[in-house]
Amino acid sequence: MILTKEKILEEIKNKRINIEPYNEKNLGPASYDLTLSNQFRMFKGNENIRLDENTDYKKYTKLVNGKITLKPGEFILGITEEKITLPSDICGWLTGRSRFARLGLQIHSTAAFLQPGIENKQVLEIHNLSSNTLELKQGLKLCQIVFDRTDGKAKYKGKFSRQSL
Repeated sequence: MILTKEKILEEIKNKRINIEPYNEKNLGPASYDLTLSNQFRMFKGNENIRLDENTDYKKYTKLVNGKITLKPGEFILGITEEKITLPSDICGWLTGRSRFARLGLQIHSTAAFLQPGIENKQVLEIHNLSSNTLELKQGLKLCQIVFDRTDGKAKYKGKFSRQSL
């Protein structure tokens, strides 16, 4: 069941959902807008990457700070300013904002799900699908999180439980 503004506010007031930093202006009818940090990871070059459970994206990327110009077809990683903490019975879904999607910006490739019990910032898989160059900068409300109540309780304890960029 997707939480509406009233329910999200109730969960925040009861300290079950924590968003740090929190800005009430970012709260919509059934979602919360997340802002972009000034940290990005860009791929170093055109390498042959052999995928397995131990493949580390950090080996093939470099950390870049500041605003980013994203060329057509380019793919980078970004991270939100906000750290999200969820209880064991609430999960979340990251989704792009339509104003940027209409310009060809995709904010996640496949990893849109936020596990119950997480406590971290969200890494964004940013892809420019357009034929235009797009400029990204810190503080941009780039995506939103939709909160969903689970049937049962769970807590994510995987590799990215305390993720950073």
